[in-house]
Amino acid sequence: MPGKGKGQTQGRGKGPGGKGKAFYEPQKLRVASSSKAGLQFPVARIRRLLKEGQYAKRVTALCAVYLAAVLEYLVAELLELSGNCARDQGRKRIIPRHILLAIRNDAELDRLLSDAIIWEGGVVPFIHSVLIPDKDKTRAESEV
Repeated sequence: MPGKGKGQTQGRGKGPGGKGKAFYEPQKLRVASSSKAGLQFPVARIRRLLKEGQYAKRVTALCAVYLAAVLEYLVAELLELSGNCARDQGRKRIIPRHILLAIRNDAELDRLLSDAIIWEGGVVPFIHSVLIPDKDKTRAESEV
């Protein structure tokens, strides 16, 4: 074609990618908002669910980060207590019973999750003191 010499591009700028960028410039990698905040819980998903739920007209990014951090802390606390309960019973796996016992034996978690029902959790073992026989009375009756 006339007018096109060696080394000229077809008006796309520098390099093979065009758009005025040289091809040796590294592209920016996407970084998840969870890793930016140093969390394990999904910040973007929590923000999306907050928006879809229409709990407020506007939801900021910081709101989702804060909520994800609070949820992560609560779950970590609950898993630590449940793991201790499982280890005390000689188990390696956490079952719903261990979660229930962890919640009911911790005052703050019990108040927070007082209305929660843990499926297959059972009940906290408790025997009223009136129902326990006295040792002195049973000895006296056996001697007579």
